[in-house]
Amino acid sequence: MTDTSPIIDENKLIAERRGKLHALRDSGVAFPNDFHRADLAGDLQADYADAERWTSEALEASGRTVAIAGRMLAKRVMGKAAFATVQDMSGRVQLFLQSTALGDTYDAFKGWDIGDIVAVEGSLMRTKTGELSVKASSLRLLVKALRPLPDKFHGLSDVEQRYRQRYVDLIVNPEARDVFIARSRIVRAMRSWLDARRFLEVETPMMHYIAGGATARPFTTHHNALDLDLYLRVAPELYLKRLTVGGLERVYEINRNFRNEGVSTRHNPEFTMLELYEAYATYIEVMDLTEAMMRDVAREAMGTTAFEWDGQAIDLGPAFRRWKLEEAVRELNPEISVADCRDRDALAAHCARLGVHVKPGYGWGKLLLEIFEKTVEGGLIQPTFITHYPVEVSPLARESDSEPGITDRFELFVGGKELANGFSELNDPEDQAARFRAQVEAKDSGDDEAMHFDADYIRALEVGLPPTGGLGVGIDRFVMLLTGSNSIRDVLLFPYMRPQAVE
Repeated sequence: MTDTSPIIDENKLIAERRGKLHALRDSGVAFPNDFHRADLAGDLQADYADAERWTSEALEASGRTVAIAGRMLAKRVMGKAAFATVQDMSGRVQLFLQSTALGDTYDAFKGWDIGDIVAVEGSLMRTKTGELSVKASSLRLLVKALRPLPDKFHGLSDVEQRYRQRYVDLIVNPEARDVFIARSRIVRAMRSWLDARRFLEVETPMMHYIAGGATARPFTTHHNALDLDLYLRVAPELYLKRLTVGGLERVYEINRNFRNEGVSTRHNPEFTMLELYEAYATYIEVMDLTEAMMRDVAREAMGTTAFEWDGQAIDLGPAFRRWKLEEAVRELNPEISVADCRDRDALAAHCARLGVHVKPGYGWGKLLLEIFEKTVEGGLIQPTFITHYPVEVSPLARESDSEPGITDRFELFVGGKELANGFSELNDPEDQAARFRAQVEAKDSGDDEAMHFDADYIRALEVGLPPTGGLGVGIDRFVMLLTGSNSIRDVLLFPYMRPQAVE
């Protein structure tokens, strides 16, 4: 038999709180909206942090009065005096309440609940234990919370519940708030870094006529008025490069992308990327930019370049390693020879030995990448640029002038995870058209992630794309690194979850 007592207890608490709300409605305005907050808890704590300077006597002499509002997280009633803790966007502060100062409101306060939103005006004081407090001269209940917060000793510990009820998670788990505050700082630092180098931030469409810019399975939607099927963007790449054709020679977008793929600790169907393009830059210069930006952003947003991620100590301070893909594969797989790396049959045999799944349409380039992902990628803990990817797996990258079948491309790996992808852009319209056709053939053969043929993009290339370097950085994974978060869901305010009935 299932124990339903916790549910019954919570339902009882909700019923009691609804009764209190009904009483408030009967007595007047249940949800007042005329309080004007003048101060924040965190600012008060910072301004008066020096307890030796700001003694109770000094606080009283200052004559400072404050008006704060926030959610009540704790209360302790001791006869004619009580303490409470309120939390706002900046932090927490203690309230000191007395029946002599508050009269009937004090008696009403005794019936208020943890989770209620309150407003208080008063002076500042310091308790015998040295804690800064607001000595209330007036107190109001602004919002009656009908649902109780989790038990303070256990918090909201169920991981799935934390993701589903992020609004509760943010209230009761300070570390969750810290992650999202850090995320905001990181993105702001990225913008500032790029803006200072004359990059222009733009916005491009989220609904595309043709799914392009990355090898990924798209989501589809339908425009009713136009009776037109559309795709949610998998990447903004082709639109951003159209802008580079148009003369916006340094351009970037911090964008939401949508890919119809699995959900894991690294993947969410919608995610955020930084994508940028710089005219007259090669993939080498884009690597330099990527390394400098990540290092500088880490210092600016987090105050350090050293982090711990998945139990591994990682430092963005030293120069990032640069390693050719083929060399990495051969170093970790000594049985694979130089000749094998261009031999489709030999690589297929190595894949069979390594337990790597192979599809009939895979060429040597795809097989080499599969072996890399199986045997090398997970061990790239310190920041490492893997370079020289095969043309077969790089449909938008420029082919090397010196190594046929290889592109001027890199990917950045940290902690065994891909964080960035960049390359010298393919600006030859005839070569690009041929690669699009190859992608169409792959799609016709069953590859759901292959690209469509984008005739308008070819036309843009025919107008003339300058030699250009491009970069995509996974913002979510970068935030995971800088905050030490093990799952992408920990850095997304509202990660994808299967629907659940609301009780």
